[in-house]
Amino acid sequence: MGKPKFSRKKYETPSHPWQEDRIKLENELIRKYGLKNKREVWKSQTRLRKYRSQARELLAKVTTGDVQSKKESEQLLIHLNRLNVLPPNSTLDDVLTLDTESILSRRLQTLTYLKGLANTSYQARQLISHGHIAVNDRRVTVPGYIVTKEEESEIGYTSDSPLNDVMHPARPRADFKSVPTIKKDIHKEEKKPIEPTKKEQDIERVAKPTEEKTKEETLKKESSQAKPQKQELVESKEPKKEQKEKAAEQTKNKDEKKGE
Repeated sequence: MGKPKFSRKKYETPSHPWQEDRIKLENELIRKYGLKNKREVWKSQTRLRKYRSQARELLAKVTTGDVQSKKESEQLLIHLNRLNVLPPNSTLDDVLTLDTESILSRRLQTLTYLKGLANTSYQARQLISHGHIAVNDRRVTVPGYIVTKEEESEIGYTSDSPLNDVMHPARPRADFKSVPTIKKDIHKEEKKPIEPTKKEQDIERVAKPTEEKTKEETLKKESSQAKPQKQELVESKEPKKEQKEKAAEQTKNKDEKKGE
């Protein structure tokens, strides 16, 4: 069992330390939810992993008609509905569609920010750890506390907190609106245009006159190719004129002969 003073680890670390996609996703979650480190992401991932594994086992047992598995599945869905992770009348298949953000969004830190009690998620963390936030008139100093559906409407400042004063400088303004957290696919993000370096700019400057020269040469070639075509047209017109002149001379000779 070990000593009760030292609690066991409540999260599982990733299997491989260097995975680019996983590291990017974890860093973005830390920025979005104002987390302290990646350990908090791993805690929510292990919690979600337990829910998903339990749902998979129950799905396999429910098909056999086991009574105990039906009770356990109902208890699991009621528990997730009480945490407001899943809506009512959901199924075990809905449990498998959950992601890490569905757990992170139920933390006390994110809900204090979304309720407008703090200007940023980082300030919400500071207020909670300093003992300025209460749930059901009970002081909570754990930013990762999972808030239930009933407790969500009971989040506020503690009775002895100076933030109860409306004119306190650390308190958000009356017209403050928190920005809702939106899920983002890192793989589908738009790529920002990369600014060229000094070397690339110098290369472009050197390449520009050469490109202009090539353009001028191509224009000259096109013009030179176009001139012979015009000459051919002129030459083609000249034989027609000669034929007309010959025909006119022949008609004159015939008229002279008739006159004689």
